[in-house]
Amino acid sequence: MGLNDVVSAERLHVGFFGLRNAGKSSLLNAVTGQSMSVVSDVKGTTTDPVKKAMELLPLGPVLMIDTPGLDDEGDLGQMRVEKARQILAQTDLAVLVLDAGIGMQDEDRTIVKELQERKIPYVIAYNKADRLLERPKLEGDALYVSAVSGEGIEQLKELLGTFAKKLQAPKYVVRDLLSVGDVVVLVTPIDESAPKGRLILPQQMVLREVLDAHAIAVVCQETELAKTMQKLGCKPRMVITDSQVFGKVAKNTPQDVPLTSFSILMARYKGDLKELVHGFTVLKSLKEGDRVLISEGCTHHRQCNDIGTVKMPKWIEDFSGVKPEYHFTSGGEFPSELIDYRVIVHCGGCMLNEAEMKHRIACAATAGVPIVNYGIAIAGMHGILARSLELFPDVLSLLEERE
Repeated sequence: MGLNDVVSAERLHVGFFGLRNAGKSSLLNAVTGQSMSVVSDVKGTTTDPVKKAMELLPLGPVLMIDTPGLDDEGDLGQMRVEKARQILAQTDLAVLVLDAGIGMQDEDRTIVKELQERKIPYVIAYNKADRLLERPKLEGDALYVSAVSGEGIEQLKELLGTFAKKLQAPKYVVRDLLSVGDVVVLVTPIDESAPKGRLILPQQMVLREVLDAHAIAVVCQETELAKTMQKLGCKPRMVITDSQVFGKVAKNTPQDVPLTSFSILMARYKGDLKELVHGFTVLKSLKEGDRVLISEGCTHHRQCNDIGTVKMPKWIEDFSGVKPEYHFTSGGEFPSELIDYRVIVHCGGCMLNEAEMKHRIACAATAGVPIVNYGIAIAGMHGILARSLELFPDVLSLLEERE
């Protein structure tokens, strides 16, 4: 992936929901101008969520998602319905597609209630309007459309664009902490877990924002940090490191230079930094056999020294002095039942969109299970969490209160 690409996690996620044969796939194809989903008169043609990353005016970079029908039947059908509901956790903006000749059904009302509870903005599209003899007046963000005739398609896109502008307020990983001319040292280890020929997404995002702020980025590996600091000739605004080398980097970063990690910055960017910091305190009180969920938002080939399955358990055991029971998940997999876990240790979530990351944090809160992310956990277990939060005084004060 190049630096100019917009990854799916950073795109607006637009989900299309509705009953079988409401015309979700046909309408989505009409909106995108592509044959994104297979369409048929046979009910249940869409059996799994279909995703397509694209540029769509006036929305910009989006991830369009077609979902199975909410009224699917049988055991397999119910699994498909559950898949559709899981997409809600990723959805920034929803389109509820109704058959205009039938109107809203119980399953539609249920999804509207869920959208409202989750505070997900939505549009109701009454499809197949070309078949209507009479058209009752619609209220709110609803409109008549026809995937066949093209009626209402541009109006639907404009309406979605209006919501998109409200949802896409400027948000930064690090730029708001920088001034023109600041020097920022980025410590990016290149080891067996580093992707070949490129930087991982948080490193790319931070580097781009440093440049956007007209600040100066100095990039090195942890083995060259001491030499880099000697050669700088000035005090850097901050040092940002990969969490895995937090301890080594802290030793080579002067105490008067703020130090944090890419993962902590991502926690602030698309999660809840205060909630995740609170979750760290539980690691101190783990007991033998406590269940610990270690969850990652991406799927990748596990290396022999993998951070999630190898390094993190070792750090937890060295820190707590006990051996918990671990459960590992990755990608879109995240347990619906969390109550039996003592704590959740989550990755930085760079491959999840903000909606899904916050959904996972909310699910943990509802279950009463503390959650912490890799960067915060690693800094805490190395005794440098307070230092890594100096850039965020409100969060640091909260940590000091709880300690």
